[in-house]
Amino acid sequence: MTIRAKALQKTGPNEPYKVVTIERRDPRADDVVIDIKAAGICHSDIHTIRNEWGEAHFPLTVGHEIAGVVSAVGEDVTKFKVGDRVGVGCMVNSCGECEQCQAGMEQNCLNGNVGTYNSKDVDGTITQGGYAEKVVVNENFVLRIPDSLDFDVAAPLLCAGITTYSPLARWDVKEGQKVAIVGLGGLGHMGVQIAAAKGADVTVISRTSRKAEDAKKLGATRLLATTEEEDFFRNHRGEFDLILSTISAEYDLEDYLRLLKPRGIMSVVGLPPEALSLRLNRLVGGGKVLTGNNIGGIAETQEMLYFCAEHNLGAVIEKVSVDEVDAAYDRVVAGDVRFRCVIDTATFADHQG
Repeated sequence: MTIRAKALQKTGPNEPYKVVTIERRDPRADDVVIDIKAAGICHSDIHTIRNEWGEAHFPLTVGHEIAGVVSAVGEDVTKFKVGDRVGVGCMVNSCGECEQCQAGMEQNCLNGNVGTYNSKDVDGTITQGGYAEKVVVNENFVLRIPDSLDFDVAAPLLCAGITTYSPLARWDVKEGQKVAIVGLGGLGHMGVQIAAAKGADVTVISRTSRKAEDAKKLGATRLLATTEEEDFFRNHRGEFDLILSTISAEYDLEDYLRLLKPRGIMSVVGLPPEALSLRLNRLVGGGKVLTGNNIGGIAETQEMLYFCAEHNLGAVIEKVSVDEVDAAYDRVVAGDVRFRCVIDTATFADHQG
């Protein structure tokens, strides 16, 4: 069975997106075919397609925040049926046999997981992502989207949601703890909602106070602006149990470590392109922890979706058509999106492909 679908594709990093028809790999017995209803735009998509993380495999379709409906299943599929509401995140396969996969941490597969795009698939082709009408995925890497979550607000949860949920769960954020979310963008706005739902006293740390009202609407008790308060890092020294940094630009790591209480934790999920320096006495003094987190495994991602449904959480989004994606990229880079752009895949119907 050949699966053809319209998709947004680039032939090079400086080329515009064009609607084309692509062929998905032939479904296997354990595969699920998904009609995509919404696809989130992640900054990782932009880094990849612009060759900022190395040379990509062109022509390429990106997108790893996918929500849709099952339209066909292989004969061996047991977890899903036609009509189920489902999602796909940053991975579409892994070896399934190494210690990390066996522990439910497929993102750390010792033999290398298969990324949703720009990765070698099981048939040797390059995976093409979710800016498309359809996708074919192994059933073990498909997530169930609860009925209470609309597709467009659920799609970004498959990356932004799990990226922030996982460290908050890993470090067991509890009621009453003081948590700081650094940066209020696509990642940060989910971190605020999830930490607040866990009962934490949440502070947003940003460069300016421009998003103060947004922060409070999302569940933060306050926003602190680093550039609008003299001696900011001295004034707030030792305030927080946990800091979640979503910053993707260069910053002074030591300044933020000063904000932690003794034995406090700073978890980094943003990826600045520059190397950050650190004197180890900033960790040793106070017994602090500096750690990182990369999405989560499939079981934890499903746990996150159920958590968001239970607490009525979803991404705050702007819907864009397939014709607006190039412009949306520029807005994302400029920080001009509140807080995630999501592609309305129904707009593929306006194109021949």
